[in-house]
Amino acid sequence: MPSVRPPCPSVAAPSIHLRAVFTWLAVYLMIMTTQLLLGPLLGSLTLPIRTLVVTGVVVPTVVYALVPAILRTYCALRRHAR
Repeated sequence: MPSVRPPCPSVAAPSIHLRAVFTWLAVYLMIMTTQLLLGPLLGSLTLPIRTLVVTGVVVPTVVYALVPAILRTYCALRRHAR
């Protein structure tokens, strides 16, 4: 099993509430971007299939790229402020 690194090794990790805000922000932005880019292509599909495609793009991107990047940026800003 891969080791899980703490998001902020030298500063306190963000609260669960702040993480929820970061996650919501990433999901919102990703859904908007996906809808803008793929909306015209997905318009003819049924709602369950459109939802499947959108969530198939959004969830992995948010979990593996956006939230970790947001947390790294947050931690870097916190370290810089200290």
